[in-house]
This record gives sequence, structure tokens and C-alpha cells, in this order.
Amino acid sequence: MYVLMICSKMSFENLNAHVRETDRLQFDREGPSTDDDDDSRFAVAFGNSSLSRFSGCNQMATNTNSAEGLEKGSSLQSIRYKRGSLQLLDQRKLPLETTYMDIRNSVDGWSAIRDMVVRGAPAIAVAGALSLAVEVSNMETFNGSSEDAASYLANALEYLVSSRPTAVNLSDAAIKLKEVISKAASTSSEASVVFQAYIEAAEQMLKDDVTSNKAIGSYGAIFLQHQLEDSKRLSILTHCNTGSLATAGYGTALGVIRELHTEGVLERAYCTETRPFNQGSRLTAFELVHDNIPATLITDSAAAALMKAGRINAIIVGADRVAANGDTANKIGTYSLAVLAIHHRIPFYVAAPLTSIDLALSSGQEIVIEERSAKELLHSRGGLGEQVAASGISVWNPAFDVTPAYMISGIITEKGVVTKKGSDTFDIKGFVQKAIDNS
Repeated sequence: MYVLMICSKMSFENLNAHVRETDRLQFDREGPSTDDDDDSRFAVAFGNSSLSRFSGCNQMATNTNSAEGLEKGSSLQSIRYKRGSLQLLDQRKLPLETTYMDIRNSVDGWSAIRDMVVRGAPAIAVAGALSLAVEVSNMETFNGSSEDAASYLANALEYLVSSRPTAVNLSDAAIKLKEVISKAASTSSEASVVFQAYIEAAEQMLKDDVTSNKAIGSYGAIFLQHQLEDSKRLSILTHCNTGSLATAGYGTALGVIRELHTEGVLERAYCTETRPFNQGSRLTAFELVHDNIPATLITDSAAAALMKAGRINAIIVGADRVAANGDTANKIGTYSLAVLAIHHRIPFYVAAPLTSIDLALSSGQEIVIEERSAKELLHSRGGLGEQVAASGISVWNPAFDVTPAYMISGIITEKGVVTKKGSDTFDIKGFVQKAIDNS
């Protein structure tokens, strides 16, 4: 079965109104503008922010702050965008410093994604799409037809998709954007019309991701309270980073934790360090401290002891790709947590937008698993620090693993929660189709 609304605490209409209002607040914090391009003014942040025009060169921005300063007063912004300019927070340097990198074009975007300046499947998709939007926004001349423009954009999108193969969101975004540019090319002979259609579609993806994340948080919080109604206060374990830094804002699994905290029912959030790149200790812990959410960091190897001690009520993780049967690819170590959860009889949930679902894959066996550099294991800080392992040792460093669907208790999306049918399997295709029919 699948659930489009759980519990009577919030009606579907009220939830949609809540999401629309938070979306409005997210993108309109600066108030009315006299600029002609007001519709293109977006700040991706959790909290107040103000934007300035950026230099448009591929350099590190000059404004760097200590982590302490950001926690106390500034916003968490993984992506800063205004039409014609894009900056990405260099997440490799967190939590020690906050440095933004200017992204001028799709080549810069590809490098930022591949080198993990930006990471998290939803954020990768948005950053990739916007890097190409900035490129065409600043293009002085283009000597070609609308068909030439469409071909130019399609090739650039294919290039961006090659940056990291496991996460489906960027591939899904590329497919949708190709449909937009193809339609624009068929209705006009002007290249500028195609470029404009692409820019507007990429900017809409930016807005939509924040809206989706808020809905995931709301649905997830309601669902968990309903499922775990015997527990007045909930303690949740999460893995890797699935918050504002991994998305266009708010987060998926961490968004559910944020919502539980907002509603006053979160006892404590636990996060794993997430070796070897330490997204949990560097990023998730950083976000939890920033938001004053009661939280505890544990080593990856302490998860079993944590569960045995009875300290958590549920586990919530994100997803880089969900197959049609529910098999889920996520950060390496996710499968281990699912195995432990079954042994300790703890519910294990995945929180992800519908863009993370790949109905073209029948099972997780078809998911391509990215393998990262040996340096991430041989050196501290995910390869950025000093050598910590003996030279000459061989390394196997998969970035992701696949958790079988039977280990997953439910999949929390922006359209509701996918739960098991009587045969203990997910009907994800049916859920997605119903969500489309109701949209």
C-alpha cells in the first residue's frame, strides 16, 4: 500500500498551504525589489540572507568565516544564486571555514560536483542545472539557430551527468530540461528563446527542491509520530548529510528531524561520522549545532552499541537512487545500519524526493556504484589531510551501497509515505502514478 496522508493532525490542504508559505518566505526574504529581474532573485538558505552580485570569475570568494561565526549569526547556504551568477559553498572545508566558489559555466559545475565541493543528490542536480544557466546567461553571442542552441544545451547536460553516476537526481533533471529545450526549439527559430526557457526551468527546479524538502519534513514528522505513538519523545539516528547542505534547502532525512524538533517531539538526533569523507561529523553535526537541535555524534562502528542500548526509536537516511522495487543506493554504511536495525527491531526509513526514484531500474542490482579515490582512505579528512595508512596498501573505496527493499520500513517523499503492500513489497510505480494523477 502507499500513504498520501497519514493522521488527522494536518489536512492535505493545510500541508500544501504550509509548504507554499515556507516556500514564499524562503525566496522572498529580501522584500519587494525594484529590479526588473526580480523573479530571478533566489537565495538558497535556511535562515535570513541577503545577496550581492558576484564577480563571475572562478575564484574563491573573499568572505571566509570561522565555523563558530557561521553558527552564531549567519545562514546555512550551500548554493547562492542570482540570474547570471552562482556560488557554491566549498563543503570540503567545513566546519573549519566557510568559503564560496564562483561557478561560471558547466565546466566549473562539473568539477565542483566531481570534486565534492557540492554533494548530496538534490544539491548536485540543482547546482549542475544552474551552472549551465549561468553559462548561457552570460553568453555574449551565439551564432546558431534554436536547434543549435538545443543541441548545445543537451550536450552540456550530458557532460554534467557524467560527473557522478550513482545519484539519479541530476540525470532526472537533465531529462526534464531536455524536454523543455526541445519544446522551445520546436516553437521558435531564435536561440535566445531556447536559452531563456532553459534558464527559467533551471530556476524553477531550485524553487521546487526547497518546497519538496519542506513537504518531506512535514509528512515524515507526522508519519513517525503516528507509527511511534507509544513514544512521546523520539530519538533518531541518521547517516551522512541530508540537510540544507545536501539540498537546495532544509533537507530530506535531516528535514524530518528538523520538523520533529520544531514540533517539540525530538528527544535527540544521533549522527554517524560517515567515513571516509566524514559528511556526518563535518556537515550534519555542523547543521545540528547551527540549529540548536539536541544532537550526539557517534563513530560509524558505535551504531550497533547505540541500538543495543535502546537509545533510538528509528533510523532515517537519504537516498541517491531508489529502484522501482524500493532497493536504495545511499552513502556507504547505510546497508550496515539497515542490517543492524533488523536485528534490533528498529524501523528503518528512507527520505527522498520523487526525483531520486528511478523507475527504469527494476532493482538495486542495476545501480552503478561510484568508486572514489584511494586517497580518501589513505589520508585524514577524506583525503585532504596527512597520510594515515601505510604506503603500498590496496584500497577499495565504494562511495555507496545498496539497501534491499525488504529492510526498509517506508520511503518518505514530498507526496506522502510509501509503505509495504500485503506481500511485504513496495508498489512504487503505483505510488508515483497516483502522485502524478493528483498533481
